[in-house]
Amino acid sequence: MSPPTKPAETCCLVDLSALRANLGTVRRLVGARVEILAVVKADAYGHGDVESARALCDEGVRRLGVATVAEGVRLRESGIEAAILVLGSVYPGDTVSLVRYSLDPVVPNLDLLRHLEAFGAEHGVDIPCHLKLDTGMGRLGLLPDGIEEWLPELGRLRAVKLQGIMSHFAKAEEPESPSCRGQLRAFRQTLERIRAAGLGLAPAHMANSAAVLGLPEAHFDMVRPGGMLYGIVSHPPMAEHARLAPALTWKTRVLQLKTLPKHSAVSYGGTFTTRRQSIIATLPVGYADGYKRSLSNKAAVLIRGQRAPVVGRVTMDLTMADVTDIAGVQPGDEVVLLGTQAGETISAEEMAGWADTISYEILTSISPHIPRYYIRNEAEPVSTGRLETVLPNAPTK
Repeated sequence: MSPPTKPAETCCLVDLSALRANLGTVRRLVGARVEILAVVKADAYGHGDVESARALCDEGVRRLGVATVAEGVRLRESGIEAAILVLGSVYPGDTVSLVRYSLDPVVPNLDLLRHLEAFGAEHGVDIPCHLKLDTGMGRLGLLPDGIEEWLPELGRLRAVKLQGIMSHFAKAEEPESPSCRGQLRAFRQTLERIRAAGLGLAPAHMANSAAVLGLPEAHFDMVRPGGMLYGIVSHPPMAEHARLAPALTWKTRVLQLKTLPKHSAVSYGGTFTTRRQSIIATLPVGYADGYKRSLSNKAAVLIRGQRAPVVGRVTMDLTMADVTDIAGVQPGDEVVLLGTQAGETISAEEMAGWADTISYEILTSISPHIPRYYIRNEAEPVSTGRLETVLPNAPTK
């Protein structure tokens, strides 16, 4: 079966040239001596993990980061050969998959470290891992204050091979904050003690996207950009450090137009009532697709290059927009939910403001059943990716 000749009525277009450009920005910020681990967790922040990983690896990325073992297995089974670091949840029951698929776990506690060491010794295999320190996030990781307990265990490792030492910022968007500076100081001090013990020659890494942008002293040997690769700036003031290109456009089409008289209620609960005779466009997208219910009566969409306010409650499968002031709207017209149309833009950051959340959540909430289509460059037509959700066994370009 051949790929479709045009995108589905509701779909996401992902511009892979934007990923390449943003990766280039990371390289300029960190320099040639600092390695880049590209984070493609959460389906590459909603952009499609396999196609995004391929594009990044084609540009020379040698390490990828995922959240779960299952995400890593998916990349391996799709032919991705780069080193894959499992940043999040790893359980003892995952060890066979870690070894079978050559995935490197982040180890945040002694129990997992001991389990991996015992498994490797029993089966005669080496298990590469990255040691995580909790320097102030209060989430995963070994506490620096407990170093007298866990440092001797590092010296006794034989099957577990330390490939990295890492931590994670809680407030990298505030580089001068006491929290941020305290974490950086704790990481450096603990790293020095590990290395003074003759251990930990592996790369040190702590910088997420915000720290890549605004905290150069945290770049160490490697950085872990995630959102910025996709053009996301979770903290708008950080945008002044680099120009990033948003990679994703979310589109749909007008399903129906209806002229309603003054004082007509729209959608569940009648939370919006027309103040004049109004033309209401119904769009085939709703919160089941990831278009959040919290956008009700707050958001706007782009139709014919103009903003149309979302009116009434966003429902499971449908959303309404007031197009009274936009001339010539017809059923089937393209609607941009997120992205640019005719020079007007709705950004993930703006949508996040309407929904009282962050841009990362907006993008990762777009349902996997919404097909993603990939554009490699302006000269090529839209090509399809992750087609198992649209056309089983369809080829990709």
